[in-house]
Amino acid sequence: MSVGVSRALGILLGHLADRRLGDPRRWHPVAIFGSAAAALERRTYADSRARGLLHLTLLAGTAAGGGLGLELRTRNHPVAHTLLTAAATWTVLGGTSLASEARAVHDLLADDDLPGARRRLTHLVGRDTSILDEAEVSRAVVESVAENTSDAVVAPLVWGACLGVPGLLGYRAANTLDAMVGHRGERYGRFGWASARFDDLLNLPGARLSGLLAAALAPTVGGRPSAALRAWRRDARRHPSPNAGVVEAAFAGALGVRLGGRNHYAHGAEDRVVLGDGPPPDRADIERAVRLADAVGTGAVVAAVLIAWRSARS
Repeated sequence: MSVGVSRALGILLGHLADRRLGDPRRWHPVAIFGSAAAALERRTYADSRARGLLHLTLLAGTAAGGGLGLELRTRNHPVAHTLLTAAATWTVLGGTSLASEARAVHDLLADDDLPGARRRLTHLVGRDTSILDEAEVSRAVVESVAENTSDAVVAPLVWGACLGVPGLLGYRAANTLDAMVGHRGERYGRFGWASARFDDLLNLPGARLSGLLAAALAPTVGGRPSAALRAWRRDARRHPSPNAGVVEAAFAGALGVRLGGRNHYAHGAEDRVVLGDGPPPDRADIERAVRLADAVGTGAVVAAVLIAWRSARS
């Protein structure tokens, strides 16, 4: 069995493990990495781009380097390599947990528990949720499902298919650092610059694959591929993120809703571009977004398996 075949099988098994088991409730490797990153930050932090680059290099480099070492040790042992790839894939994927959190907010809204929905929404977004009405809560969930389907499902699968275990672990490390320090504000404006830009770079292929899959699979939620592609082409370039804009616009078009608007964060309010046509999403659109995300994730797994399998023949 070649490395490409064992990689493809490992990606498929890791995806099935995420579908079946979701994230570990305790001792999640990503949470452990986050704790280590926070501890290192106490030593590396300075209001400096150079220090932020050092922080990123140490942590993402260690994750990717460790993955490379494990890959090299197992690449001549197909069963071990398959199981290692499966474990790494399961570790980095977050599609099942994302769907669970989105549905939890939906259920609270269905029970007319808006305060509870606002609190649960903080598990998905970094914006201030305390002032949101039901429509804005629904919008926030749909936007988070779209963006995180790319970040936590499609992009890691792309890098896993192309680079194997070091791609999976290195991508997840960089994405986690972006979530921790790669946002605006007085503390991280300079220190988080490298993490934010590197995450943007790594997510370029995954976001575009996510947009294409969302458009192609729009009929699964009653949408039209042409509407998704039109929203992507017209609206995505005006979004502040080169990647989130693509995925959110494609989801908006596929779902036939309008996303974007004013978001409130700790560092202040941001007016985001309007994405798509149609009415703002309501709580019923949360379930439709989750179904679309599930279809996109499945499509991405198929693509990743084919990419890895094809590499075995080249």
